[in-house]
Amino acid sequence: DQLWSSSRDKAVRLRMEGSSPASRPPLTIHQMFLGTLEKHGDHPALVYKEEGQWVKLTYRQYYQRCRAAAKSFLKLGLERYRGVGILGFNAPEWFISDIGCILAGGLATGIYTTNSPEACQYVAANCEANILVVENQTQLDKILKVKDQLPHLKAIVQYKGPLKQKLPFLYTWAEFIRLGEDVSEERLNAVIDSLQANECCSLIYTSGTTGNPKGVMLSHDNLTWTASATQDRLKFKEAEERLISYLPLSHMAAQMFEIWISIWLASTVYFAEPDALKGSLGSTLKEVRPTCFLGVPRVWEKMQENMKAVGAKASPMRKNIADWAKSIGLDYTYSTMNGENVVPWGFTLANSLVFKKVHAALGLDQCRISATGAAPISKETLDYFMSLNIPIMQMYGMSESSGPHYVSCNEEYRITSCGKALPGCRIKLENPDQDGNGEICLWGRNIFMGYLNMPEKTAEAIDQEGWLHSGDLGKHDQDGFLYITGRIKGTELIITAGGENIPPVPIEDALKAEVPIISNAMLLGDKLKFLSMLLTLKCVVNDSGEPTDKLSPEALDVCRQLGVTATKVSEIIANKEPAIYNSIQEGIVRVNARATSNAQKVQKFTILERDFSIGGGELGPTMKLRRPIVVKMYQEKINEMYSDAKDKM
Repeated sequence: DQLWSSSRDKAVRLRMEGSSPASRPPLTIHQMFLGTLEKHGDHPALVYKEEGQWVKLTYRQYYQRCRAAAKSFLKLGLERYRGVGILGFNAPEWFISDIGCILAGGLATGIYTTNSPEACQYVAANCEANILVVENQTQLDKILKVKDQLPHLKAIVQYKGPLKQKLPFLYTWAEFIRLGEDVSEERLNAVIDSLQANECCSLIYTSGTTGNPKGVMLSHDNLTWTASATQDRLKFKEAEERLISYLPLSHMAAQMFEIWISIWLASTVYFAEPDALKGSLGSTLKEVRPTCFLGVPRVWEKMQENMKAVGAKASPMRKNIADWAKSIGLDYTYSTMNGENVVPWGFTLANSLVFKKVHAALGLDQCRISATGAAPISKETLDYFMSLNIPIMQMYGMSESSGPHYVSCNEEYRITSCGKALPGCRIKLENPDQDGNGEICLWGRNIFMGYLNMPEKTAEAIDQEGWLHSGDLGKHDQDGFLYITGRIKGTELIITAGGENIPPVPIEDALKAEVPIISNAMLLGDKLKFLSMLLTLKCVVNDSGEPTDKLSPEALDVCRQLGVTATKVSEIIANKEPAIYNSIQEGIVRVNARATSNAQKVQKFTILERDFSIGGGELGPTMKLRRPIVVKMYQEKINEMYSDAKDKM
């Protein structure tokens, strides 16, 4: 009878409403899968590479493997409502472990591959994991370090590569799947039949930038209903969509799109290579030619940087043609967005000379829906892709809303807006100011059950009436489109010593747009007397995804234009290269000229020796800036900027 709970074994009241999509009959994960199986059993579900060749599993094979995994989990002693932690890069085994765990009555729990052994231990202990499924030796080593601190752990399964050591509790994937062969169909069916749509089946752990990660408890209904509602808005085509799985599956956005919506729709999911975010994604895109593609902002920014670098080498005539085409592309997409549908003169020519070629080169020539979410994206990047006739649909949601709550679609979107609420979801803006900015509060069948074992944190997030408080500020335009304008609490708002509340992202984006050599910018000023910036320069990334000292082609192009001969980041910093430092300072002056108050003006900057990366710790698994961690890492440099200022005062 309650809308929320923080206990693993308590059911909650579903947020059913009389009409609209919110009145749909609830489904368990198994019921949703069966529905797809009946209609599309022979349709390709999962496609992965083995020795360079694509191998396909149909929905029927996928379902049978999930059942086999469920039996093996039962054989290994998975208890009801206990966790199965999954730690590894996207693969069929990840999906099968996740669904197999749910069918066996457990709580499927993704663990970020970038987690330290201690962070893995926290999640595994918190969900009382009976079994951990790991990708390879690297991830296994993390678990072996902390195994003694995991009292509920009964077995570990490794799904890639040979086992380097034989241990009684350790299994290869093949051994694991065989384990359950003598578990009867009746025993598994009895567990499946006992599953309820309003009970927890999945845990998504928050990234823990502001304290220990919280286990977001999601019910069967949260996942199945959200999959159906997102389909209502985005108009995906049943059994026709192709997508690429490459974003971390421990994150809600990737999991919702790649696992749950895909089963609802009978989409075909292709698995990228583990080094996708380090460079191989481009070739996978060209091979697969997805019909929908979800990229976090940094993925779109990297594409933009690569295309600009290619463009910089083009002949003057080609550059002129590209610039002409892009201006027409921007006019056309803005006109479509505004519902005017005016096709400008020359669009057909621009399309055949430029857009079609660019779309094919990116692997997006069959892509009907290009989407982004999980972090803010700059207007400059959105405009850049719109000029190439690739409008990017923004979305907004949280792990606590099962992923999407606001969604843009090709028929209805506005630049820099996150779109409109999903059909059947409600929203309100609490305590709006005179400009209409209020805290975004969410309601719907997608709202989570609660945080595992954290009743106080749950009560902070969900109010007495059942509204989820996001902590984000937003406002609606007259057509009901949502715009995110800042954060109430937490890390995305800087509060200066003078008490000014400053959202950092617009200032950071503005400077990156003004100064093309800058890769990452982070605004500082929390509890400080003025604003300053940590900056990194665009550089070449090595095969393992780590930033190198070599300047990128685009950065070298900027150097050439400024008459600078440096080819390395370290050379620019060692020589305090006047032309580069001046061009950054001039960019800051231009950004400051648009500031709404003196407190919002950037006074100083420092260039860091290396760019931010996931491996370096500055970026989270979805490439989101981890501000508190960056501050800790570069505290000395920050102190230098502010102590210099004190000396002058």
